[in-house]
Amino acid sequence: MFGDTLRKVVDNVDGGIAAVIMGLDGIPVESYVRQNDKLDVNTVGMEFSFILTQVRKAGESLQVGGLEELTVKAQRLMLVCRMVSPQYFVAVVMAPEGNFGKARYLARLASPALNAAL
Repeated sequence: MFGDTLRKVVDNVDGGIAAVIMGLDGIPVESYVRQNDKLDVNTVGMEFSFILTQVRKAGESLQVGGLEELTVKAQRLMLVCRMVSPQYFVAVVMAPEGNFGKARYLARLASPALNAAL
């Protein structure tokens, strides 16, 4: 179930490279990487899980509401992280010139199905 949903998200985003559903503890549930890419999406997700935890804590202490989404744009990739539940998130990795808006949209659409499968 997770793999099919992640595959659909990545394969339908221009510049999509990979996706992972992961706990905030850094333990991956499932990941999908396009066949010709060598990215270690589990390591990327694990490193950013710590940042998501810190941003979530900052939001709570400032009383601005719960974390829904975080985007990181680097020189060689763009990462869209969307909370699926209080303890799990989906991260979509794409090329920096990838379709950012569509990645956000598809991650949001996939979240209820991923949450239900957890």
